[in-house]
Amino acid sequence: MLARLGLAWLAMMQVMMFAFPGYLRSSPMSADEVSLLDEAIFLMNWCSLVLTVPVVLYCAWPVWQGALSRLRLVHVGMDVPVALGIVAAFVPSAVATWTGQGEVYFDSVTMFVAFLLTARYLELCARQAIGVGGLHRIIEQYRLVLSARADRIAVWFTLGQLMLAFAAGAAWSAIEPSHAIGVMVALLVISCPCAMAMAVPTAVAAAHASVIEQPGLSQAQLQRLVQATGKISQQNLYGSMAWHFLMTPLAALGWVQPWLAAVTMLLSSLAVAANSWRLYRGQSRALAMPWRAAAESA
Repeated sequence: MLARLGLAWLAMMQVMMFAFPGYLRSSPMSADEVSLLDEAIFLMNWCSLVLTVPVVLYCAWPVWQGALSRLRLVHVGMDVPVALGIVAAFVPSAVATWTGQGEVYFDSVTMFVAFLLTARYLELCARQAIGVGGLHRIIEQYRLVLSARADRIAVWFTLGQLMLAFAAGAAWSAIEPSHAIGVMVALLVISCPCAMAMAVPTAVAAAHASVIEQPGLSQAQLQRLVQATGKISQQNLYGSMAWHFLMTPLAALGWVQPWLAAVTMLLSSLAVAANSWRLYRGQSRALAMPWRAAAESA
């Protein structure tokens, strides 16, 4: 996991540097400067293609595995829109590089994969934290209920986002074909419910960390902790959905580039992790107060 994550970040940073000449294409310049810049863009696009191929084939390999397994079960999970987003951005970019015509999105592809793997690494850390120590049965039972609810919401959300992405791509193909792929890729990136997938695991991990830190909890304290965990999980879930709903119309209008969609995906995942950390810190302080009071009175 860390090898894929590290390679994705290294490739992303280098591809972003290679993409810089393309950002200058709209600047006013002479014909000779434009010709020289086009040659640099052509060379940088090929360099970006070489670096993006291992990101797509190696770093994103878990995505391909997950998408294929879901499709075999005729079930749309979060890996399906992710895989579609990668294909929709990489294939036209490779064709544009080969022909020397058209826009490329290698920076968006590498950034998307790097941020996606970062979000999943945070989720993995949360799941590993859940499995540490003697965990309370009540919290685990409550986690199953919360996870089932979050999964149902994520599936319907993903289906709706997929339909919207293809509809917007078709609409932009009729209005402005040059923007169709960018809009569809941005919407496919936004459709990845990574933050929603982290909503419950991170909150439950924070709850277990609080229990491990204060093992002598009473039943009433444990019940309050479970209620707080459910509240934070709902905040994570519905907050990430609100963020998606805010970005979706902007992306459909062509105001959000694919790379910016990838950034917003990472930010929403980090916000979920930070909110769950707030649960841990708040519960740690609340649970520590009776212990401190007892120690001071003794």
